[in-house]
Amino acid sequence: MLWRWTKTVILLPFNVLVIVPAIVLYFSDYDWEMQSILAMMMGMLLLIVGLFLAGWTMRLFVKVGKGTAAPWDPPQKLVIAGPYCHVRNPMITSVLIMLIAESLLLGSWHIFGWFIAFFLGNTVYFPFFEEKDLEKRFGEDYLQYKRNVPRWIPRLTAWKKK
Repeated sequence: MLWRWTKTVILLPFNVLVIVPAIVLYFSDYDWEMQSILAMMMGMLLLIVGLFLAGWTMRLFVKVGKGTAAPWDPPQKLVIAGPYCHVRNPMITSVLIMLIAESLLLGSWHIFGWFIAFFLGNTVYFPFFEEKDLEKRFGEDYLQYKRNVPRWIPRLTAWKKK
C-alpha cells in the first residue's frame, strides 16, 4: 500500500504543489523576499491545515475506500466519512489550501494565479468526468451523496446516509 500511495503522491499532488509552481516561478523571474510576519503565519497555518486534511483524506481512501486517489487505483468503496460528510472533494480542497499557503509564504501572485487555474480546471473536470465515473461505479449511493453534500463549500453539519 505504501508504494501505491507513493506513486500517487509523486504523480498528482507533488506536480501540482511543487513542479508546476517551480516552473511558474522560474518563468516569472521570481525573486524571493521575506514576507510580513502575518503572511508567514497565515501561510504556515494554512499549510498545516492543508497537510492535515490531505493526510486524513488519504487515510480514509485506504481504510474505508480500499484504494488511492489515483485514477488507475480508485477506491473500491464510496468514502462517506470524516470530511467527506461535509464536502465532496476535501482532497482537492487540501491541495487548494496548500496552494494558497505557498502563495502567501512565497509572496507570489503568480502562484495565486496557478491556484485559480487549478481550481477552475477542477471545477470543469469534476462534474463532467469524475462525478460521471462515480455515478457509474457507485450508482444510487453516489447520487444520494451528491444531492446532499456540496462539491466545494462544506456543509456545517455532517451528512449521514439514511
